[in-house]
Amino acid sequence: MKLPVHDASARQHAGEPSFALGPNGAGKDRPPDLAELDGEIAGLVDRSTKELRRAWRTLHHTGLPLGLSRDLMIRGLADELQQRAHGGPGRALQRRLQILAGEFEKGARSFDPNVVLKTGATLVRQWRGRTHTVLVREDGFEYEGQRYRSLTVIAGQITGAHWSGPRFFGVSKRARAS
Repeated sequence: MKLPVHDASARQHAGEPSFALGPNGAGKDRPPDLAELDGEIAGLVDRSTKELRRAWRTLHHTGLPLGLSRDLMIRGLADELQQRAHGGPGRALQRRLQILAGEFEKGARSFDPNVVLKTGATLVRQWRGRTHTVLVREDGFEYEGQRYRSLTVIAGQITGAHWSGPRFFGVSKRARAS
């Protein structure tokens, strides 16, 4: 009686399918054990670029982004395999990453990855004799019954001038240090 082989790289060399990128690019429904996952990830380096592209389409359900190098393709596949096995980031982390990416793309100078606002928190700022309250929501911020994606837009609405929203509400390092 022959025992089943659990090492993904050994199966690949024997011509057998691996757990996530099975025959003809079809994935299996069961999650891998950790040794199998490690073997699958290690085996990505040995695959041809054509096989990696096919695996990308299978796992991501979309074509490969333009200009993506072989190294980044392997890293993207490894990340997707790990997320499928262990679960991806939670909703709060996904929201935080989207906010950070948006601030970074805008070139915001107040961009501070160490400042994390929790959903449900209330920001209060006194400006010219009036108290302004902003509620941190999962999808952005709420001010005077309206939703906004950015504190900077709210700060601009309050002051009538361009302000860094995090700095205006005192949630940046520079504002806390002074």
